[in-house]
Amino acid sequence: MLTLPDAGAAWLNLSAFLWFMFSWVGYTYYAQHKAKDTACLASVLHLYRKDWMTRLMMREQRIADASVIGNLERNTAFFASSTLLILAGLLTVMGATDRAQSLLQDLPFVAKVSREVSEIKLLVMLGIFVYAFFTFSWGMRQYNFASVLLGSAPLVGEKTVTEAERKAYAERAARVLSMAGHEFNLGLRAYYFALATLSWFINPLLFVLTTSGVVYVLYRREFHSAVLSAMLFTPTPFAESTNQEKSE
Repeated sequence: MLTLPDAGAAWLNLSAFLWFMFSWVGYTYYAQHKAKDTACLASVLHLYRKDWMTRLMMREQRIADASVIGNLERNTAFFASSTLLILAGLLTVMGATDRAQSLLQDLPFVAKVSREVSEIKLLVMLGIFVYAFFTFSWGMRQYNFASVLLGSAPLVGEKTVTEAERKAYAERAARVLSMAGHEFNLGLRAYYFALATLSWFINPLLFVLTTSGVVYVLYRREFHSAVLSAMLFTPTPFAESTNQEKSE
């Protein structure tokens, strides 16, 4: 039977976890819906991928294009292998929960919890990184598919291929690349929220604040970042002030 303080702490941890899941899943659906009618990194990059695939069919040598896709695949593979190392580390920590918990209890502002609660928090982190591994590995496979599409691209002087077929190919290839990039983005987003989970071991209220901060950072970067303005050919305030200083 839980005492009142233990029951209060349990409800606080549960509420913090529910807020975490609501923020993660809710922001994912929000970003996907908003990207349909609002310029963001995902939608703008898809347009650039379509331009890339359209211009690819105008080049006889496509070594650079294959190199770019290979580089994107290697980046995804790096995170996939790093995720496996993190999972191994978390499994090791679960075998020494008492020692890890004693180290945390010596820190200031750390809420005291039982060993079972600490293990549940570790299991949540394990689940996040397992999800991240699946997204990164699926992104790797999709970049492999994009490599196959690159090899099947129509040649420059191939007269049997119509313009409609070339346009359809460019759209298909760009869509596969965007799907691979989307999986990579989901994996990175899982890393962001996993880092927020670290604050849960200190205090549930800090966990709530950190989760909200992650959502804010993700929103700013995907919908209002300087790199998005650059890809939209919209000068940033810093660039405008610099141009004014040069003109003066």
